[in-house]
Amino acid sequence: MKKSIYAYIRVLLIFFAVFETIEYFVDSGGQFAFIKFPMITVFLLVFLFLLIAIEITVNAIDTITFLLLTEEQKAKLLEAKSLDINEGGGWYKKMMKAITKSASIENENQLLLPHDYDGIKELDNNLPPWWVYLFYGCIVFAVVYLVRFEIMGGDNQETELRNEMAQAKMEVAQYMKTAPDLMDEKTVTLLTDPADLAVGKAIFTANCIACHRADAGGQIGPNLTDDRWILGGGIKNIFHTISNGGRDGKGMISWKGTLKPKEIQDVESYVLSLQGSNPVNPKAPDGEVWVEESPKK
Repeated sequence: MKKSIYAYIRVLLIFFAVFETIEYFVDSGGQFAFIKFPMITVFLLVFLFLLIAIEITVNAIDTITFLLLTEEQKAKLLEAKSLDINEGGGWYKKMMKAITKSASIENENQLLLPHDYDGIKELDNNLPPWWVYLFYGCIVFAVVYLVRFEIMGGDNQETELRNEMAQAKMEVAQYMKTAPDLMDEKTVTLLTDPADLAVGKAIFTANCIACHRADAGGQIGPNLTDDRWILGGGIKNIFHTISNGGRDGKGMISWKGTLKPKEIQDVESYVLSLQGSNPVNPKAPDGEVWVEESPKK
């Protein structure tokens, strides 16, 4: 009974190890591989049947072999097993014995084969279970690998790398479109939220009033509240002007080394919010009338 329980446990462990291996290697799009691919279900059922058949066959062979022994051989075998059970030796010794299935030196005479070559005898030792199961595992791995990559056309490591690199480039491009400190004059947009405009006002007050006055009516620099612009109006043109500066030899300096792109966006959005505010004693108009073009449909 105890031996049968171990056999059932061994079958289940091997089966679930194969099952998990298949689930790991087979890309089933979030589903169980055996549900998406019927052939895998067939393979698992056949594999489970073979495992059970092997256990039954091994037990049957052991039983038949024992029945074919002479009474003396049966007695010696039972005596050897009794000695192994009574020896004990602690958990480590029991574990090593289970892993290697090795016989103690005192009982090696039970394993001697009948042939004798010039006084040299041979022990009939079984292969260690750890080696046997590792060998079976390699066979299972080879079958799963063959089905996954050669029959079902799974992606190999090189293909996976190319796919991941392509996905990474797409994600970087998407991030570049929305990252506040990576925007440029092509991707900048007008801000209208009061919190953003308050930040823009603070930046304007700290950096721009010396040339444009606190009300943006213009002093050394032009009036920013009318509809005329020297280098073009609109959110994109103003972003370019603040970033790169005004006309060569005169006009505003470049601020891209002082202000971050997001700060430039804040301050220019604030400036555009002052359009038509009519400050007291504004500077005379300078530049050309700017009319924002409607986006093309």
